[in-house]
Amino acid sequence: MTLPDSNPGAARKAPSRLPELIWPFLLAVAVTFLWNTAALFPLKIFTVFLHELSHGLAALATGGTIERIELSADQGGVCWTRGGSRFLVTSAGYLGSLLFGALLVVVGGRARPSFQRAVVALSGLVILGATFLWIRTGFGVLWGLLTGAALLGTAWWLPAGVSVFALRLLGITSGLYAIWDIGSDLIARSVPSSDAEALARMTGIPGVVWGLLWGTVAVVVMLRAVGAAVRRA
Repeated sequence: MTLPDSNPGAARKAPSRLPELIWPFLLAVAVTFLWNTAALFPLKIFTVFLHELSHGLAALATGGTIERIELSADQGGVCWTRGGSRFLVTSAGYLGSLLFGALLVVVGGRARPSFQRAVVALSGLVILGATFLWIRTGFGVLWGLLTGAALLGTAWWLPAGVSVFALRLLGITSGLYAIWDIGSDLIARSVPSSDAEALARMTGIPGVVWGLLWGTVAVVVMLRAVGAAVRRA
């Protein structure tokens, strides 16, 4: 005689985790495919903003001040600071934008929907606050106002899934942009105005060495962030 299953739900096939596991790869492919299109332009400026803001935050954390931040439509940026640790301020650009991107990836993959929406709203507020306090170029102000408002609107009025997608997209794009920027400006060629060359003049260690170090850190951090984002809680 066959006894009935004491746990009918146990016989059901568990839902596939494939979408949870491959979303970073799919987003990375989409971002790479669209890299030179207008669709990614605001996201690239977001990463430039994180880079410059990281310089400024390092200055504030080491006793300095932020004079102003400049963002331009050619994806350039500069953060003018006064005081603080020159070494930490100079090092903070690539590493700071990378860490912010990795954090967005992890939050987008693992956090509760309410927390994810809160992080999207906080990102919008940070951009708006930095725009009013420090950004001093017309393009930068316009980008800051539009992007900050868009993130706040996404968090408050759109479904939670949109906030999840926004976090994941911003995080993956920031990580890829940091890695690409390091490889392009610090390893493949020498850019005299780059952070690595500034550190080379400061420390005597060639800029390409700093580029290789930052590039290695960037790849490792993003791989760890993706691993944490898709790992089952």
